[in-house]
Parts: sequence; structure tokens; C-alpha cells
Amino acid sequence: MIFKLLEIIGSFIILIIEKSGYFGVFFLMLLESASLPFPSEIIMPFSGFLAGLGEFSFWALVIIGTLGNLAGSVASYILGFYGGRMVIERYGKYFFISRHELNKADEFFKKHGEITIFFTRMLPAIRTFISLPAGIAKMDFKKFVFYTIIGSLPWNFALTYLGLILGENWESLEAYFRKFEWAIAILILGFLGKLLLKKIKKPLR
Repeated sequence: MIFKLLEIIGSFIILIIEKSGYFGVFFLMLLESASLPFPSEIIMPFSGFLAGLGEFSFWALVIIGTLGNLAGSVASYILGFYGGRMVIERYGKYFFISRHELNKADEFFKKHGEITIFFTRMLPAIRTFISLPAGIAKMDFKKFVFYTIIGSLPWNFALTYLGLILGENWESLEAYFRKFEWAIAILILGFLGKLLLKKIKKPLR
């Protein structure tokens, strides 16, 4: 079922880029960075493949993809900044998130937020969700924009370049990155399981 869904999303991405050109690339990358399931591991390599056919400019794709990332990331940041904390304080207990833990997240972003934003922009899966906690933690907006751009640029450059040199074999990249996403998902689930166990045991002490 999951793989069928990914196949449908991939076909939709290809259709949008073929029909809308640069705007389609920008729009899809915006959706990805707004935490919607439109993976850049399909968007940019396919666009790079088309660049190899002369339909796009390589550097224009890298810049437009990065601007799309920035636009979607800012939207998620604003959502976290103005509404995220209130929602988590009200409903976070149902997901095992206390106000104390939220305060710790605030302190983390004050000390290390810019570094986190930079490096996570180059990690599959995590890169699409990092903007919301940055907004909740009230990370400095100028730093957020700066590190989002310099973190997204090498990622988009690499994916577009790989699509360019792989040509018609660009689709092989998706399966490769999907392995990383599964590994990251397992780590996240393991962390949540540990957190759940801690919450269950705490009242017993």
C-alpha cells in the first residue's frame, strides 16, 4: 500500500514538472518543505534528467528548488511560531510531550538551532519537518532563513547533478534514499518507544 502510494506521488510529481516547468519545481519543493509528502529525491533528480536533455538550466533548477524549500520552510516556521506552541501545550500531553520538554526544546534551539537547521536540511525525511520545531522554539528568523538556504543548496545541487549524470536511470536514486528514510523512521520510532516507556514507568516510582 505504501509503495503504491509512493508510485502515485512520483507519477504526479513527474506530470507537474512536465506540464509546469520551473514553476512546478518551485511549487513541489515548497510543498515538501511544508511537511507534505512530495520527496525532493524524485523532484530534483527528474528535473536534473530533463536538464540533461536541454529542457532546463541546471543552475536555475538548483536555485528555484532552494527558493521553494525556503518558501515552504518559512510557512512551517510561521505555523510553529504563532500556533505551534499553544497547540502542543494544550494537546501535547496526548503525545507524551510536557511543557518541561517543550522548554528544553526552546533552550536547545537557542544554543544549537542554527547548526541543527543547517545539517538536517541534508538528511532525508527529517529535513521536511525541522522548520516547525524551529518556529515553536522561536529561533531567530534571519538565522533560520540563512541556514535553510545554505543547507538546502548543497542538497538540491547534489540531487540535480545526480539526475543529470544518471540520465534515464535517475529513478534508482529514489530507492537508495528510501533506505535512509526507513532507517531514520526506525530511529524515531525507537526514541518514541523509549519516551513512552519512560512516561509509563514514571508514576510507578
